[in-house]
Amino acid sequence: FSPQVDSANAGRVLASDAAVFLKKSGLTDLVLGKIWDLADTDGKGILNKQEFFVALRLVACAQNGLDVSLSSLNLPVPPPRFTDTSSPLLLSGTASSDVPWAVKLEDKAKYDAIFDSLNPVNGLLSGDKVKPVLLNSKLPVDILGRVWELSDIDRDGMLDRDEFAVAMFLVYCALEKEPVPMSLPAALVPPSKRKPVSVPGAMPLIPPSTSTKESHQSLPPVGILAAKTPLTQ
Repeated sequence: FSPQVDSANAGRVLASDAAVFLKKSGLTDLVLGKIWDLADTDGKGILNKQEFFVALRLVACAQNGLDVSLSSLNLPVPPPRFTDTSSPLLLSGTASSDVPWAVKLEDKAKYDAIFDSLNPVNGLLSGDKVKPVLLNSKLPVDILGRVWELSDIDRDGMLDRDEFAVAMFLVYCALEKEPVPMSLPAALVPPSKRKPVSVPGAMPLIPPSTSTKESHQSLPPVGILAAKTPLTQ
């Protein structure tokens, strides 16, 4: 029972503490609210150890595209992922750089062919170009909206080759009647988009400065710094 959550060591978790912790799962408030309602069986706003484990299990279900319901509790799912590396019990979503990409090579070749046929500009497709392809699947608009949200990983309103492959993968999953997950599972994040695991205590490239103008004058651009660091190490 993690000291991060049960700070008073009382064997139970208050709603406020649990909310902060569960938010690190990356799920929406709506989904987390549903998870809490199912886990807090007596409606007291406090979870005991058993109820807290139910909440964690439901988080894992939601992250892997399963329904948030008590019937999903018996299904096999990987452990829940939380964006916090300070606890050895928790798997950070970013630590999954070793997980093989869920998009198979032969499928990627098909998706790349579709991508190229849509005339990408500088290796990117705008939402206007992707939209007809998504609508062509005849999936409900809310599902397609979620597919777009999940596949536009860097949130720039455009899809690159890898992001487009994620979108196509999710569309085909939905067509096979598999639910589209609420948050992108680690295995679906393209290797090119996976963040390296940050080393605790690593120095940031640019120290925080009170005035941005100062930092621009006293430091070379980030690109140059990044290029120099291997030599200085």
